[in-house]
Amino acid sequence: MMRAPLISSLTFGLASAAPFNWPGNPHHHDEINVQLGPRPYFVVNDMDEGPLKIKLQSCSEGPFYSTDFTFGHRGAPLQFPEHTKESYMAAARMGAGVIECDVTFTKDKQLVCRHSMCDLHTTTNILTIPELAKKCTQPFIPADPAKGTPASATCCTSDITLAEFKALCAKMDGSVPTATNVTQYMAGTPPFRTDLYSTCGTLMTHKEYIGLIDGFGLKFTPEAKTPMVPMPYEGWTQEQFAQSIIDDYKNVGIDASRVYPQSFLIDDVYYWIKHEPEFGKQAVALDEQVDTPEGYLNSTTQLATLAKNGVKIVAPAFFALVKLDTNMNIVPSEYSIAARKAGLDIISWSFERSGFLNHGGGYYYQYVKEVINNDGDMYTVLDVLAKQVGIRALFSDWPASVTYYANCMGL
Repeated sequence: MMRAPLISSLTFGLASAAPFNWPGNPHHHDEINVQLGPRPYFVVNDMDEGPLKIKLQSCSEGPFYSTDFTFGHRGAPLQFPEHTKESYMAAARMGAGVIECDVTFTKDKQLVCRHSMCDLHTTTNILTIPELAKKCTQPFIPADPAKGTPASATCCTSDITLAEFKALCAKMDGSVPTATNVTQYMAGTPPFRTDLYSTCGTLMTHKEYIGLIDGFGLKFTPEAKTPMVPMPYEGWTQEQFAQSIIDDYKNVGIDASRVYPQSFLIDDVYYWIKHEPEFGKQAVALDEQVDTPEGYLNSTTQLATLAKNGVKIVAPAFFALVKLDTNMNIVPSEYSIAARKAGLDIISWSFERSGFLNHGGGYYYQYVKEVINNDGDMYTVLDVLAKQVGIRALFSDWPASVTYYANCMGL
C-alpha cells in the first residue's frame, strides 16, 4: 500500500500562513506565527477559582511565542500520529522551542524516529501490507476467547529496511486486545485522542527530522531508544549507535547548543559527555527508576553521583517531582530537593498524556491524586513544577498547553 498523494490540510495551512523553508534549505529560518487553539483556554476555564486562574486568564490575548520551556513530546501526539511530519509541524506551530525524535534504527542501520523499535504494529499500518506484515518479529495472532489469550503482534523497525519503513503510514498509537482480525486490532485510539488527523501520517528519518526542525529555527532533542535487538547488532555497537545520532547533527553543521541528546541508558549519557563534550553539556539522563518506591529512593540518593560524573540534566516523569504536604498542598518532592542540592537541572515529562483528570489523573499524578479532580488541575501542578521545583522545561503531548503557561509567566 503506497502513500496516497495528498497534501494534508495542516501542511497547506502552514505553508499559506508563513513562507517556511522545508528540508533541503538548511539553516534558513522563518519566524513562526505561534497559534495555540482552544485547548489552553478550555483548561484554564476548567480551573478552580483562585489567583492562578485569574493570572492565566489575563494572558488570553497573548502575545504567544516559541519557548524552550516547551518540549514537543513526540511532536504533538495528543491528536497527531506521533513522530510524524504532521505531528512535528503542529508542535512547532504551538510554540514548542524544542521538538523530540526518539531514535531507533532499521534493518539496514538507518536512523528513524519511533518511540520504540518495536511499536510498528500499533503505530503504523504495517499489518495491512502482506509483504511487510510477514516480516514482523511476530505476525498478527488473533485473540482466542476460548483460551483467554489476547490479540498480539510485534513489528520492529529492525524487521524492515528504510525503504520499506518509508512506505508505511503512521496512525494513532493503539490496539484492541480482543481483536480477531487486523482491522479490529488497528483500532483502539483512546477516547481523549482523535483519528481526525490520522489519515496517513508521514514517517520520518532522523535526518529528515533534523532538516524539518532546523527549517523552523528550533531546537532538537533526540532520544537514543534502547535497542530491542541484541547489541552489537551485526557488528554495530551501542556506542556506535549513540555516536551516529550526534554525527547526523555535526554533518549538517548544527551547533551543539541546539541539541539535547537523551537516553534512559546512563552509559549513553556518559559516552556523550566523554566523547562529544559539547553535546554532552546538554545530555539528558532520563530516569525511570522512580516508577517503584525502591527505585525512587535509589534515584534520589544517586543524584549527587550523577552530577559528580558530569551529568547536568536529569529527567524523571513529573509525578516524581511533587507530593502532598500535611495540609494537602502540592509541594516539591524529596527527589526535586535532592536534584537541586546536587546542582542538576530538571526537564520532566509528559504533560497532556493522562487523558481526563476527573478521577485522579493516573500515572503522572499518582503522588497528588487526592487533589486532582478536573482537567484544570494540570495547571496547578505545572505552576508548582515551574515556580517551586524550578524545572528547566516540560515535555508535552499538546505543546500549546505548556506554551500558554510559559508565555503568561515569562518563561
